[in-house]
Amino acid sequence: MFEATEEDLRNRRRENRVKFGLLGVTLTLIVPVIAILGVLIVKGGPMLSIDFLFSEPTNGMTAGGIFPALVGTIWLVVVALLASVPVGVAAALYLSEYASDNWVTRLINLAIINLAGVPSIVHALFGVGAFVLFFRFGTSILAASLTLAVMTLPVVIVSTRESLQAVPHEFREACWAMGATRWQTIWRIVLPNAVSGILTGVILEVSRTAGETAPIMFTGAAFFLPFLPQSVYDQTMALSLHLFVISTQVPEVPEALPYAVALTLILLVLTMNAASVGFRVWLRQRRKW
Repeated sequence: MFEATEEDLRNRRRENRVKFGLLGVTLTLIVPVIAILGVLIVKGGPMLSIDFLFSEPTNGMTAGGIFPALVGTIWLVVVALLASVPVGVAAALYLSEYASDNWVTRLINLAIINLAGVPSIVHALFGVGAFVLFFRFGTSILAASLTLAVMTLPVVIVSTRESLQAVPHEFREACWAMGATRWQTIWRIVLPNAVSGILTGVILEVSRTAGETAPIMFTGAAFFLPFLPQSVYDQTMALSLHLFVISTQVPEVPEALPYAVALTLILLVLTMNAASVGFRVWLRQRRKW
């Protein structure tokens, strides 16, 4: 019968220490999130209701609901996704499938990395200069969403490129051996097998887009609007800006109101992310490799 040696026991103790250390790091990350959600649920949960979600703010935004801000946030997220995902996927396709390793490609990669590190307030000023003034979109959903799209492009590009590179190169070689062109291979084989990874970038973009305040404050979000937007050229309220306003600018706000708005914003992001994750899991189950 095999008996553990002293060396085996030391290795086992070392592995246990590493395992418990990693568990401690994981709990350190999870516990604050759970605590924040707990506080929001306890203080803001009682205020959540159908009337709160589907009515307009009243009494100087100290009462009523958040329906215009909720609809405006959905507008901003959807338009930003429609603008950034096609451009980000196209850029990733070029970098992964077509571009050679030269100074131009390295310069593009450096620009993507730098774009990811630019503060959101700088993106806001860029959005004002480019979309509000130069393209004359005015302060509108379109200007705000395009600003958010530029800000989140690096997330889409990086996640898409990694997903494309994760597809086995043998798949491409098999298609080329059958006489398929490069684009036919990309469209029929590479992209379908990389969609689940691309959705990871979309999930991250949704989370960041819905929660940003500075880029939309100067480009399209309004302090208060008693009506819903009718097109992308209208201004709109947004949950993130509404939360900032009632927390810092509006006096005599009920204590539970900011917590209820924050909880609604988190629930909206979680709902969108859950839909994307469910679709991604379904796609992964269909994948054959």
